[in-house]
Amino acid sequence: MRVIVNADDLGSGVAINREIFRLIANGRITSATLLANGSSSEDAARQAKEFPQCSFGAHLNVSEFKPLVQDPDMQPLLNSRGEFAGNIREVVISSRLRKAILQEWCAQVEKLLQLGISVTHFDSHHHVHTIPALFPVLRRLRCRFGIRKVRTTMNIYPTDAPASAFLRARKTLWKFGLRHVCRMRTTDGFTSLRIFCERGGDCPARYETVELMVHPGGRGFDEETRLLESEWWKSIGRPVDAMINYGDLD
Repeated sequence: MRVIVNADDLGSGVAINREIFRLIANGRITSATLLANGSSSEDAARQAKEFPQCSFGAHLNVSEFKPLVQDPDMQPLLNSRGEFAGNIREVVISSRLRKAILQEWCAQVEKLLQLGISVTHFDSHHHVHTIPALFPVLRRLRCRFGIRKVRTTMNIYPTDAPASAFLRARKTLWKFGLRHVCRMRTTDGFTSLRIFCERGGDCPARYETVELMVHPGGRGFDEETRLLESEWWKSIGRPVDAMINYGDLD
């Protein structure tokens, strides 16, 4: 099994940047995704150039901080301060809102490219790119930027909270569309490091590539970081044959 360890939320704060880059330097993280509209995105982009062994992607965002593009059609997703309210799963995604999200995500990717980041892949803050109504937006991003790798939807679940048959079917359909309609590349499996460890490293044998999501420096993720710094998690369950990044994903 080949494993990508991806740190989310790079660029959201100086302390988070510092922790992520410390773990990259120590070989614990192989990939990270940047919040282009985060308060410390420029700091993150500057430091990222020192780590060519790591892949860096776009952490597409319509959940937190202020948008890069001022568009009145984005109003349903904003609070009174003009910041993302984190309510996208509670609103109807109209064609006008979908167009505004496409414009915002294009601006986020373009900003990272302008900062010198060679964007290898997409994922999103709070997994919003997996919302079915935003599937056309993801496809347009792939066409516009030629970025063909993306985080798949979570398909390795906690043992005490398995997904329903309906949810599994919906996720399977979404992943099929991603691979065969959008022509994008994903890992076979995706979960968090915490869930992976809770399961004792148990993953389906058919999953040759697995992405493990981590949040170093984030509030409430101290235990996860301790797991990440150990070698223990690599020795449980199926053996980890190689640590790879998204650039290695073929």
